[in-house]
Amino acid sequence: MLIILAISLVVLIIIGMPLGFAIIISSMAAIFLGSDINPLMIPQRLFAGMDSFSLLAIPFFLLAGALMTAGGLSDRIIGFANALVGRFRGGLAISNVTASVFFGGISGSAVADTSAIGGTFIPAMSRLGYKPAYSVAVTACSAPMSPMIPPSIAWIIYGFLTDQSVLRLFLAGIIPGLFWAGAIIAVIIFQARRMDLPTYKAMSLCEIWGAFRHALTALLMPLIILAGILLGVFTVTEASAVAVIYALVVGTVIHRELTARAILRAVRQSIATTAVVMIIIGSANLFAWVLAYAKAPEQVAAWITTLTDNALGFLLLVNLMLLVLGTFMETNAAKVMVVPILFPIAVSLGVDPIHFGVIITANLCLGLITPPVGIVLALACRIGDIRLDEGVRAAWPFILASAGVVLILTLVPGLSLWLPNLLLD
Repeated sequence: MLIILAISLVVLIIIGMPLGFAIIISSMAAIFLGSDINPLMIPQRLFAGMDSFSLLAIPFFLLAGALMTAGGLSDRIIGFANALVGRFRGGLAISNVTASVFFGGISGSAVADTSAIGGTFIPAMSRLGYKPAYSVAVTACSAPMSPMIPPSIAWIIYGFLTDQSVLRLFLAGIIPGLFWAGAIIAVIIFQARRMDLPTYKAMSLCEIWGAFRHALTALLMPLIILAGILLGVFTVTEASAVAVIYALVVGTVIHRELTARAILRAVRQSIATTAVVMIIIGSANLFAWVLAYAKAPEQVAAWITTLTDNALGFLLLVNLMLLVLGTFMETNAAKVMVVPILFPIAVSLGVDPIHFGVIITANLCLGLITPPVGIVLALACRIGDIRLDEGVRAAWPFILASAGVVLILTLVPGLSLWLPNLLLD
């Protein structure tokens, strides 16, 4: 049964079938050809995978992010980041990273971050005198921190798959996300004088204050969401609906940049993305059920224990496996495939579930910029109109720094657990 499942899944992915459908068809093949399971279990498990109140947060957060972007909030964030750090050597590159931190709390998607930030920053950096490949590298390597910073769809999906607190996961992602940003900025500062990176125009305190006021409505959204959840005003799912209302009010009443056509476009975009995500989640539930029926987690656990019998060795093996997987799969799609297999093993070895979620997410985010595929790096290269090999050469220092961050997060659980333990325990 497992052989049929694995072969059919690999073949379907290779020929380019969307992951959700590939998982469903391979699971059906395993059920029909390798077992005597009643086929009625297929639609039951698919529906059960999507029948969760907590998953309502996904379409709402996606819509809120689309509305904020359509309403010009990303441009306000970019303006504030430039005003804040643009005056330093390499300041526009640092602004790029800073904007990704702010924007990550809105979109929660590395691909969305790359598209929105890259479309503005890559041409601007090139005009100021940065090499196009360097502009692409900075944009691509700062974008993967977006799924780490709340509110993020990545944490909602992991919480659903593992029955963990989404709020605790939100809090656990803050310090690792900022740590990642700090590592990228450190590389830029180190390279700034050696590469004679240009500076952006210096702004006065009044101009910085004006840029902050201009961007305040965008910066407040993630703070309002986290504060409301922490204070018990609303749940995570209710917070996602509040985020949509907030985005609509800000875009239509306060800034008046959100038109009816833009709202309709944001709704269509969110519906399409939600459909893809929900199909993947439903297929993941079927996939996990088939794996459990075939006792795959127990077999994988037995194989891993032949290689290592301690938590650290297991986590290092997971790092290597996820780094490879993340190079050609989107973070959330890869997560629904590996979490049902790896999570029970991690728990049995004494790994904290929240810490394991950070490791899973960080590794898959790193894979987004790792050759030979690196989805986000490839997207940034297209935006910057350069060859992928040029982008890879410029990105290597940032990739190594990011890999160092992932390794430190693996070895030091306190970076992930300190804030949620401080605020929730």
